[in-house]
Amino acid sequence: MFLDETDDLLFGRGGADPAAVTRAARDILHGYDDGELFMEHLRGEALVWDDGRLRHAAFGTTRGFGLRVVSGEESGFAHGNEISEGAVRRAGGALSAVVPGRRGGEASAALRNAALYPDSDPTSEMSFREKRELVEAIDSYVRSREPLVKQVTASVSAERQAIQVVRADGERRADVRPLVRLSVSVVLERGGRRESGSYGLGGRGRIAEILSPGAWRGAADEALRQARVNLESVAGPAGPCAVVLGGGWPGILLHEAIGHGLEGDFNRKGLSAFASLTGERVASRGVTIVDDGTLEGRRGSLSIDDEGTPSERTVLVDDGVLVAYMQDRMNARLVGARSTGNGRRESYACAPMVRMTNTYMLAGDDDPAELIARVKDGVYAVSFGGGQVNITNGDFTFNCVEAYRIRDGRVEEPLKGASLTGNGPRALTKVSGVGSDFALDPGVGTCGKEGQSVPVGVGQPSLLLSEMTVGGQGAD
Repeated sequence: MFLDETDDLLFGRGGADPAAVTRAARDILHGYDDGELFMEHLRGEALVWDDGRLRHAAFGTTRGFGLRVVSGEESGFAHGNEISEGAVRRAGGALSAVVPGRRGGEASAALRNAALYPDSDPTSEMSFREKRELVEAIDSYVRSREPLVKQVTASVSAERQAIQVVRADGERRADVRPLVRLSVSVVLERGGRRESGSYGLGGRGRIAEILSPGAWRGAADEALRQARVNLESVAGPAGPCAVVLGGGWPGILLHEAIGHGLEGDFNRKGLSAFASLTGERVASRGVTIVDDGTLEGRRGSLSIDDEGTPSERTVLVDDGVLVAYMQDRMNARLVGARSTGNGRRESYACAPMVRMTNTYMLAGDDDPAELIARVKDGVYAVSFGGGQVNITNGDFTFNCVEAYRIRDGRVEEPLKGASLTGNGPRALTKVSGVGSDFALDPGVGTCGKEGQSVPVGVGQPSLLLSEMTVGGQGAD
């Protein structure tokens, strides 16, 4: 699937022979435990409208290969922007000097890619002029709805990534991945006080469908609503209290504070707070966490990962019990497991590593309103911004961009500068209610690890945690 199309993009213009490049990769990889030749053609476009004008516009195409060889726990990686037999063999020669081979690589089973997204090109389905008119229209729309607007920033990005992966047996696996993202940010000013709101959406699909008039107006309305809320925010409580997390985007806390700790490399090396806990209870009953790269059209979904393994739905925590870790091929082989399709890389110039796809907690049976009603004095956190996590012990701090005080079971005033501090493993044991209102994020997640960024998805239902540490600051 996609071999003919990706052959044209990867080899056609350069005149390289796909069969010769494949033979070169097979000859090099045969002497190692594992490895792959990853080839990529990426076309991308981005526009940013800011302060009433088009501030930035970029369009570019990149093409190249990354060759990785693996022997035991050692690996070597080389990359180049010329895809040819000679370039690949030169890279293999350089790698053999630093990573000696041991035995032949394992064969891979034949597969048919799942159709998780259309074979579309969002960089060309909408013209540059139409994209420019879109971001300008967002600016005009927001300003027409609120006289307090000080600044509007709207950005659109679109890309089409075509890849092929060759493993030791010479089988080529291909994928074509569209990706679209819209971001809207609004700054309001009243009486010398400024507050902001932001919202975005995206996914893997056709740009006209993802960025329909109803969708972009909804994103603009939500950014404006959040800014209005924050303009009314006041100082919040500080110290331990009950916290209700909203559904959808607050799953970013789950992703950072818990998800990274369930990646196979951290656990194989004993660096994760969850290392060696398989089969043990690590969360309250009712907590089930999965990583699922097979959701149709989602930002974190992949037909195959960047090692050529099909994505799958992996249950990580089942009703509070840790049952599995996410694995790439290298870590899976070293611990006697199998890859879960979580080998990912930012580009051809990066070696793959274990990464999340779409990571979320399943819905429970509790009424979301009833979760709030249980709280006498606490915080309702609806959306998060940045945060920090220590993978080795699970400690985290996250900043809330929208949060409210809860008093006697009622949501009351919005809070300014609230933050949540806690420990991922302990937070899982503090879950005392799981809502029935499961939602995924709107399609804007990006995850960083060891200097590489990849698109991801998150999600969860509303959650009640009996205790977290809340920090805050006073209003201007």
